[in-house]
Amino acid sequence: MFRDWLELAPADAPPDAFASVRLAVSGAAALPDTVAAAFGDRFDVVVHQGYGLTEASPIVSTTALGPTPPRPGSIGRPLPGLTVRLVDEDGADVLAGDPGEIWVQGPNVFAGYWDEPAATHRALVDGWLHTGDVAVLDEHDDLRLVDRRTDLILVAGFNVYPAEVEEVLRAHPDVLDAAVTGEASPRTGETVVAAVVATPGADPAPSDLIAFCGRALARYKCPTRVTVVDTLPRTPAGKLRRRDL
Repeated sequence: MFRDWLELAPADAPPDAFASVRLAVSGAAALPDTVAAAFGDRFDVVVHQGYGLTEASPIVSTTALGPTPPRPGSIGRPLPGLTVRLVDEDGADVLAGDPGEIWVQGPNVFAGYWDEPAATHRALVDGWLHTGDVAVLDEHDDLRLVDRRTDLILVAGFNVYPAEVEEVLRAHPDVLDAAVTGEASPRTGETVVAAVVATPGADPAPSDLIAFCGRALARYKCPTRVTVVDTLPRTPAGKLRRRDL
């Protein structure tokens, strides 16, 4: 939505178009830092990001609780009254700066799934909601979302989070949007593959994009195949339907 507003002509969206807006927030899908910065530069409106899920409605954290403008890539700090842990696969709290699954405890956590006791048992353990989302806590005590644990790609035993690769691909001037997923590989178990939407008027070569990733990522994180597509499969809320890639 914010990107679409930026694409409007100045006559249709002048600099004071959002002069009456007191608070602008983005959720459901990650807001690219470039979009947030461009929106602020053009309309003088700070766009805050939040993190939440249906099972902990309406929100878990928000950058509106931190400094303004928010730090790029941050999803903010937990709301007052909530307790958030970042936990490894053994249920232990991770070290500062290490990725861990977000566990949430608080009055906004749901009671369970309707008529789904098995799913409820998996999601709620000893009063903690296991979100399935992976985040890190940075040096400013801000949460930074890494990815969905279920989207994790294992390349020769190494963890690859699609969001990290997607961020690098989107930094290429010829790439408007990107999506990354895993593909079976007889040599490494899985390999990284990507689909990208080209910037209007651009025609990026897949080999160039792979080389571009190689300058910013470890070799095992780099896509072995890139496909240029017209659109990426997303839900009406903007979330990527990774299973449809």
